[in-house]
Amino acid sequence: MSVREGAPVRYRARVEYDGTDFAGFQAQPGTRTVQGELEAALARLTGGTRVRVDGAGRTDAGVHASGQVIAFTYAGRLAAEELGRALLALLPADVSIRDLRRVPAAFHPRHAARYREYRYTVWNGPRSPLRERMALGVRDPLDVVAMARAGSVLVGRHDFSAFGAADRQPVRTVYSVRVRRAGPVVTVDVAADAFLRGMVRRIVAVLLEVGHGTLDEDRVAAMLASRRPALNGAMAPARGLCLRRVVLGRRDSGQELRTGSRL
Repeated sequence: MSVREGAPVRYRARVEYDGTDFAGFQAQPGTRTVQGELEAALARLTGGTRVRVDGAGRTDAGVHASGQVIAFTYAGRLAAEELGRALLALLPADVSIRDLRRVPAAFHPRHAARYREYRYTVWNGPRSPLRERMALGVRDPLDVVAMARAGSVLVGRHDFSAFGAADRQPVRTVYSVRVRRAGPVVTVDVAADAFLRGMVRRIVAVLLEVGHGTLDEDRVAAMLASRRPALNGAMAPARGLCLRRVVLGRRDSGQELRTGSRL
């Protein structure tokens, strides 16, 4: 494709992907990643020039997204609407973009994110190959009320070392943990300013034990306070996790904590 260069323009977009066949969002040599596919599509539109794609979050291998936010700087001839159509035509079937729009040159989705919300889905019913492609199958009944009570222990600003990979700055603010059932589908929604690696999947692993009656909210509170890996670092499988949305805008931590249950 012939490209006529113009003034660089910064764009952002929402990205949806089925993470099943990806080694995560972030580009890695020799592996298939979401960032890699996005940058490959942009390179085809820029005559082979690499265009870096920045994401609001780095989802792990097998994790999905319905509301990832990306940004990139493009100096080609296509306007926003044409660029969006061209990218959709070049991307593989398991990645899609929408809401492509111009933003200020300094915009970075990770820095602009006010909070992120992940959803973990459990299929609490009979074996279902289709449903369990993007959900964890659990056959035994789950006590969703107990899970919700235990999840509320995690709301607030805490050191989450017990629920994430080692990090020099393990303090995060969790605005809400919601556990709900709709028939055989159980969902765990966690909203926070940021997450440690593996944090939501480790929280879900603990809440599932609560749902089975082997832990209670007091034990969860003790795990959080201990700062030692909860359940020896056990994590729920990646396939049930989805980055549901990234909310952009200026933080007001006091207001967010007061209204967190309604996120």
